[in-house]
Parts: sequence; structure tokens; C-alpha cells
Amino acid sequence: MQRLILTTALVSSLALPAAAEMEYSFYLGWQTLPHSRIKGDLPNGGGRYNELVGWDGKPFSMPPYYGARATWWRNENFGLAIEYTHTKAYMPASVRNKLGFSRFEFSDGHNVLTANLMRRWQNRWDTLTPYAGVGLGIAFPHVDATHNSGSRTLGFQTTGPAARVLAGVSYDLNDRYSLFGEYQFTYSTNEGKLNGGGTFNTDIKTNALNFGISAKF
Repeated sequence: MQRLILTTALVSSLALPAAAEMEYSFYLGWQTLPHSRIKGDLPNGGGRYNELVGWDGKPFSMPPYYGARATWWRNENFGLAIEYTHTKAYMPASVRNKLGFSRFEFSDGHNVLTANLMRRWQNRWDTLTPYAGVGLGIAFPHVDATHNSGSRTLGFQTTGPAARVLAGVSYDLNDRYSLFGEYQFTYSTNEGKLNGGGTFNTDIKTNALNFGISAKF
């Protein structure tokens, strides 16, 4: 699914008018998650639950945190972008044990896909270009949960709307390539299902410092 999304973004952007300035960006980074509540029904009639979770992002463990963005700059200042981010969220053992889960994580991605409005300020600091963006889209995490009652949930789910805000600075290496660093915040509401009649409902928020490379065409 992740490859399909990235391929779709690339094909869509290549289909835009030739006069447009296309910029493709790829990044890695350091991601953290603030606390949030998770609630729903435990599998196999285990009852209702409502717990505060201090999610762990583990950005450098496999698979790592990463993202990609294709931006169509309509002019020197404004652009439209498609952006995909592979964030992660692991429930800590203290909460898992309390609820009877041996695993509860979005470890093959708490994936976020958005359409962004982008703004840049070219020629502001010589070879440095500040930029910012906002986006709206969807979250489709890979849910990996194992409950002591015998329930096993493994697979992608479309769980709800998502939004992102970002701001950064790029450094031009030459006319085509640039390096960049940025801060990015994502927010999503997630309602999903667990096998055995269980459910979950939680908001996932991420803070990330991203570093990457961009290519212009």
C-alpha cells in the first residue's frame, strides 16, 4: 500500500503541465508523540476501556520513520503538494498489560497522506529558502494488536481524518538539488476495529524534526 501511494503521487505530479516547477523531497527524522487517551471495547467481550497512553515513536528502529513530498510550485511563492509520512506509535507495556494486550502498535506505519498548500520565500537569505505548509488528508495505520483473549488483528485500516503543519528552511546545493530541515506536526483521529468484536478510538499527534534532500525538475 505504501508503494502504491508513493507511485500514485509521482505519476500524478508528472502528469501536471510541463511549465510547472516540480520538487520531490524525501526525509528521515526524529519523531515523538504526546500522550493521548485510547478507548473502546476489548475483544471477545472483555468490556469497555479508557486509558491514557504515552505512545512511543521509536523513529530509528525498523521500519524507520520517513516521509516523501511532491510539490508543484505554481509560481515563485505558492505551491500544491501531496505528502506521505510513515510515523509509528507503540503502546507501552504498562498499559498493554493492564488491558490484556501482548502487542498494540502501529509499527508498520501510522501512515498519514495529505494534500498541502505550500508557501516559500525565495531569495530571502541568498541560498537559504524558508517555507511553510498546511495539509488535510487521511490516516491509514497498520494495526498490529494481540489480546490475551485470543484476538489477533493485523492489517491496514482507514481510521479517520488527518492534518499537518510544517515549517522549515532549504539550502540550495545547485540549481537542481537542495538540503532541508523542518519541524512538522501531524494530528489524526483514529477509529478502528479489533478482531473479536473489539474497537479502538484515539487521537495520534506527532512532533518531528525532519532532515532530507529535494530535487527540482
